[in-house]
Amino acid sequence: MNRSDVTFASGADDCGAWLYRPDGEGPLPLVVMAHGFSATREQRLDAYAERFCAAGFGALLFDYRYFGASGGLPRQLLDVPSQQADYRAAIAYARRLDWVDPDRVALFGSSFSGGHVLSVAAGDPRIAAVVSQGLYSDSLASVPKLGWRNAAKATVAGLRDEVRNLRGREPLYVPAVGAEGTFAIIATPDALPGFQRIDPPGSTWENRVAARIGVRIAVYRPGRAARRIACPVLFCVCEHDQICPAGPTLKYAATAPRGEITQYPIGHFDIYVGDAFERAVADQTAFLARHLLGGRTDRIAAPAAAG
Repeated sequence: MNRSDVTFASGADDCGAWLYRPDGEGPLPLVVMAHGFSATREQRLDAYAERFCAAGFGALLFDYRYFGASGGLPRQLLDVPSQQADYRAAIAYARRLDWVDPDRVALFGSSFSGGHVLSVAAGDPRIAAVVSQGLYSDSLASVPKLGWRNAAKATVAGLRDEVRNLRGREPLYVPAVGAEGTFAIIATPDALPGFQRIDPPGSTWENRVAARIGVRIAVYRPGRAARRIACPVLFCVCEHDQICPAGPTLKYAATAPRGEITQYPIGHFDIYVGDAFERAVADQTAFLARHLLGGRTDRIAAPAAAG
């Protein structure tokens, strides 16, 4: 396994990424990956990338502009169109690599980016496969789970930040996650412990975002793109998800022409660690092998036994 630090241009800035190259001669398949709401690449997505690489897929794991290792100002600006544009820039970069098969590029998204990959794949018929786990499929379903009091405060803060933006001032920042009963964009009972569980020492993650996302997120419904995706899509659904409820996601997944669904009796953050991670990543590598490696599964580790 070979991991290197690379950058690629997106808009006027550069995205920092880890590029994983598996053993073997090219052309090889590759999975483009990015994290969810405010998260950065080292928050357990490297564990997925390592497993994909060991199974024979390249991986390009990047941070969005304004976050982590990537450039862009102001910092911590969470903007859906920009993040989707970063995915498209990453795909273009991956397709230019001399060892990558440009027609075997897949997408991986988790939580908020699980919605992004649906939208991006719907607009790119060359995408070979999509893995979307714990996905944020519809704000109309998720916002009530985040609490109406928090939603109201986030809206007020978001409007104030929009005014600051129009006046050319620095953003108004709010916590991305917080303990239950506190104000943050996400303050479900598992949110803060969940982030703490996946955040390693030396992480670049900052627990703050520009407040304008509190207004802009309300119209985000990426699950509607599922019906327009031509390639195979694996939906990994967490049945006890307190942030991205399973019911609406399953309804959207059923509309994907080539959709496959795996369900896990876990919460939103459980899929990143332990036995749940082992089961999910084994399912995902098997799915990718079927569609990118012609069914070859000899390099895929078996999932760990349930605890």
